[in-house]
Amino acid sequence: MIHRIFIKTPTSGQFHAKNKITARNAQFRCNIRPALVLLFALGVMGTEVQAEKKYYVAPNGNDQNIGTSLQAPFQTLTRAQQAVRDLKATGTLTEQVTIYIKGGTYSITEPLLLTDEDSGNERCPVTYTALPGEKVLLSGGERINGWKRYKGDIWVTTLPEVQEGKWWFRQLYVNGEVRGRARTPNQGVFEVAATTDTTTSMRSYQVPSDSFIYREGDLDPKWKHPENGEAIIYHYWTDSHLPIQSIDGKKNCITFGYSSGKVFRDGFHGDLARYVVENILETLDQPGEWVLERSTGRLYYMPLPGEDLTTAKVIAPKTEKLIQFKGNPREGKFVEYINFRNLAMGYTNFNLPWGDCNNSQGSASVSACIEMTGSRHCSIEQCRLYNLGTFAVELFDGCTFNRFCGNQLENLAAGGFRLRGTEPGNLPSLRTGNNTISDNTIAYYGLTYPSAVGILVMHSDCNTIAHNLIHHGDYTGISVGWSWGYQRSAARNNLIEQNHIHDIGYHNLLSDMGGIYTLGLSPGTAVRNNLVHDVNANRYGGWGIYADEGSTSVLIENNIVYNTKYGTFNIHYAKDLTVRNNIFAMGRLQQYSRSKQEKHTTAYFEGNIIYWTQGKLMVEEYKWDNISYKMSTNPYAPPIETNITYVSDWNIFYNPNLTRDQLDFGGRSWTQWQAEGHDLHSLYVDPMFVDPENHDFRLRPDSPALKLGFQPIDMSHVGPRPQFLSNGGKCNKTTDKQICPETVEQATSGQNK
Repeated sequence: MIHRIFIKTPTSGQFHAKNKITARNAQFRCNIRPALVLLFALGVMGTEVQAEKKYYVAPNGNDQNIGTSLQAPFQTLTRAQQAVRDLKATGTLTEQVTIYIKGGTYSITEPLLLTDEDSGNERCPVTYTALPGEKVLLSGGERINGWKRYKGDIWVTTLPEVQEGKWWFRQLYVNGEVRGRARTPNQGVFEVAATTDTTTSMRSYQVPSDSFIYREGDLDPKWKHPENGEAIIYHYWTDSHLPIQSIDGKKNCITFGYSSGKVFRDGFHGDLARYVVENILETLDQPGEWVLERSTGRLYYMPLPGEDLTTAKVIAPKTEKLIQFKGNPREGKFVEYINFRNLAMGYTNFNLPWGDCNNSQGSASVSACIEMTGSRHCSIEQCRLYNLGTFAVELFDGCTFNRFCGNQLENLAAGGFRLRGTEPGNLPSLRTGNNTISDNTIAYYGLTYPSAVGILVMHSDCNTIAHNLIHHGDYTGISVGWSWGYQRSAARNNLIEQNHIHDIGYHNLLSDMGGIYTLGLSPGTAVRNNLVHDVNANRYGGWGIYADEGSTSVLIENNIVYNTKYGTFNIHYAKDLTVRNNIFAMGRLQQYSRSKQEKHTTAYFEGNIIYWTQGKLMVEEYKWDNISYKMSTNPYAPPIETNITYVSDWNIFYNPNLTRDQLDFGGRSWTQWQAEGHDLHSLYVDPMFVDPENHDFRLRPDSPALKLGFQPIDMSHVGPRPQFLSNGGKCNKTTDKQICPETVEQATSGQNK
């Protein structure tokens, strides 16, 4: 065992190995040396002992081995886990424990279940990591063999577990790449011809329905086994997955095995839902498609050109969860100081329970590959989570001070991270907060459940969401809050900064989304220094930053948002938003909007730059009107009547194709807008960006925005930082700040708490 002693120097704050003590004079050095020797021997004076207990796991290992060397490794992670428990049984850990995993694929049929018995401590954590330079895959999938030619270019194999009703899957991978189920239509979507529900109100969308009328020729009532098929319906902001029960060719009516949670409409103005049908053998007509039959257990696949199924690695997902942190916060039992580093995890499976159509917003009903409850001070770092039929990571009750840093998440059926905290008023030990999600890449998510969110924070506080790259998802990039309206909320003091979010809603499947989306009261929450661009949507929405129902006391500053289908910034209804020093540019249909009036101040919109070349400046027209209301700041004085519901000033507006006289502020001219008390100090002038057509929004030195007080926005550090993506980088309290409530509350001082 090697012990290295470090001394922390006051000048650098870094630990350096020392062979001697440097003193101001030799006399001081001679006098202090005997005492130092004694203190070092006792392990005090701020020294850090770097001792390590090592265990090894290898595919060719044996769980009967001692496991302490590469020559005699364990074969499974569960055996290494038991070795750590055995070590702890001899007394408190006095050295860090590392389980080194040799390269290879490890089949996970049951999740690695971690409890408080597996915990490390602050000085002696337990770490599961790949051997340096080696690639480790924890796989929940099963390789599919036994392929035979069926007819034409279609091949088939039989899976007895599917036939017996023990296995079902919605994803298939060939040579590591995602393959899609056979579908109709091959491109685009069908649209519902008529609904069969009885509701008459277009706004009553939460009405179950189990059938609809399809357009003539879209579906074929002669399909031999329609019961294998599944309709995926895209409506509003959710997707429903419904097993087909029957198709009536006389009535052109399709009926499902259970109801959708919403009517088959897609908006509040009579628009009807869009849908596709998957997993029908007769529609298997494109290379790279497949079909799985429940009754026969047959799996059909049409290979891509060059694919040889006699040698191809075909994998179907089977295990739902790979790792579970399972503490019991109600009883004060927590899983602590366990780290996973430099590992790959993939090929998880998830099946919606019978009757669950995935109607939950944000695909909140879908499970996760890594699931945590009662976890504290644990981490997932520099890992790759890919080809998942689930979310990647989910935190439930009692999860605090966990870190997720430098990970690569890609090809996800659902979303990346989901923090599901407890609602206000519950037991304090159930609180989930102070977690860090930083420097991760989340790419191509929502592949099966398009309503999934890249990072979803529900009823959780004091989290840091920073330096992430999130792209190519069909719904929101980052969503925080999740208490509708002005009711009490646990989502407070969250920090969302330096994230790069782009290509959201890229398939135009859903509506009502944003690059960054806040919901409900969020006092102390800050959204700052983020880069958001290329946000799309179907019927409506596709906003850059979206303050939805009841978003309150949120600071939105120093963000750059451009190339959105609808507004770069949107307010549904909110209270006391501070929106300052942002660049909102290049909205295609509009620049910013407010969709509901209320008798309080919605937002302080000050010191921003709005630049556009097409679309409207402001919508909805009538909803920018001020409403008189009374407020009271002194209990001994009568209420004061006011009509300031939207404060806007010190902004720069500019469209190179319009004169100032052509401006339209929600149905008002510039003069009329100012006469109502808005933008009295604002300018209509070219902000002088370096190259706005190529999205370079840096300001030139002579920009009038600088004279108006606009602070340049530095985007050089947005997205993952290189030092956290390598094996040497670690996400910890020293290198990645943990947010404290005071920090954000000071930044948002003056807002209602």
